[in-house]
Amino acid sequence: MSRFVGRVAIVTGGAQGIGGATARRLAGDGAAVLIVDVDAEAAEMNARRIEKEGGVARVMNGDVANEVVCREMVEAVTKLWGRVDILVQNAFGGADVSGSALTVTPDAWDRGMGILVKSLYMGAKYAVPEMEKSGGGSIVNISSVHGILMARGAMVYETGKMAVIGLTRQLAVEFGPKRIRVNAIAPGHIVTERSKVAWQTRGNSEGFRFFELQYPIRRTGVPDDIASAISFLCSEEASFITGVLLPVDGGLSIQLQETVLMELVPYVREHPNMRIPFQY
Repeated sequence: MSRFVGRVAIVTGGAQGIGGATARRLAGDGAAVLIVDVDAEAAEMNARRIEKEGGVARVMNGDVANEVVCREMVEAVTKLWGRVDILVQNAFGGADVSGSALTVTPDAWDRGMGILVKSLYMGAKYAVPEMEKSGGGSIVNISSVHGILMARGAMVYETGKMAVIGLTRQLAVEFGPKRIRVNAIAPGHIVTERSKVAWQTRGNSEGFRFFELQYPIRRTGVPDDIASAISFLCSEEASFITGVLLPVDGGLSIQLQETVLMELVPYVREHPNMRIPFQY
């Protein structure tokens, strides 16, 4: 409980998944947490869970692709607790990010970039002045292994997640003199509440094992894996770390791809009925 006692955090997309686990972890470590999410019901459920476990949490319903919401979430948290120390920018949803340069419409591009990148800049725009008043702070932006390794058919998502890395580094240089650290995390495949349903309804155990075998540690991730990394980056133990991209991906992004492919050929042959709930 002592890590963030007296500190205040905002977690966007904090209702469930990575954001939900992060809100619970920061609250468990002593922070007062404002959960910002478009899913008000799920956000309230997470806040009640946090308070039942002895933490402090409040909820704000809103889409951080909207500048007004970014401004109001900072205003709300300062009104509630008088300061902002931590901003975790995790929210993503409500945009169709599939397709290539030949098929993505300009409107879909703008919407995708709005939630993937613009929302993070706007979050920093309003949070940084309040962090400076408190003597500094920490921002963690959620990128992805898709910001490092590209996939076909996902131009908007891949471009946006790579842009998050550049934005993170620029913010770190810009606001380091104000004692504000800015870092990013690149999660691998994380089994959240939503993706668990997808695996159960459209995938199968053989397909899931195929995913696990692509990771050097032979498992995929869970939201708490990312929440633990975020808690560390926001803590004093990471006080000399800024501008980094931390892959939390079980080693997925360090492998030679053709070697992995060849290792998986026997598994694919032995499990012809495996199902995977995602299209690539």
